Amino acid sequence: MAWILALVLFVEALGVAALNWFLGIVVDRQDMSLAGLDPDAMSVSSKVGGIVFGLYFALCGVVALLVALRDRAPAGFGRILLISVAVVHGLLGAFAWGLVGPGAFVTMVVVLGLVVLLLMTYDRLEGPSEGGAGQSVDKGGESEGPGPIAPPAAPSPS
Repeated sequence: MAWILALVLFVEALGVAALNWFLGIVVDRQDMSLAGLDPDAMSVSSKVGGIVFGLYFALCGVVALLVALRDRAPAGFGRILLISVAVVHGLLGAFAWGLVGPGAFVTMVVVLGLVVLLLMTYDRLEGPSEGGAGQSVDKGGESEGPGPIAPPAAPSPS
């Protein structure tokens, strides 16, 4: 599943960068200003934004690829990146519904679901360490559990 997410994020990185680059070229060739903004500034900012978002999605794809290769949960900065890309896809999905339509919304929600699934499934794959708390010990056919659960303490009168 992490392999699929890595592939999706790499494709999305290329798509976002290419789309913004194309929009920058369109703005550059029109020689029109929007509310007095310089067309060259809009063109350059669109291209730079495409590169920045493309690199961001590619970096998130690298994190998903590392999760797939190592077969363990992301930690630290990688986990933060994956959580942030989940939030970005949630926001993009909300905007896509109104601006593009339900197809783009479903695409964003599917990617969001993949990111959340990766974060949830790789969260605690490792079991408790040997001899840890809550593990039953075999004593000649007799198994001992963690013990009875104590009732909650009554609140003290104040």
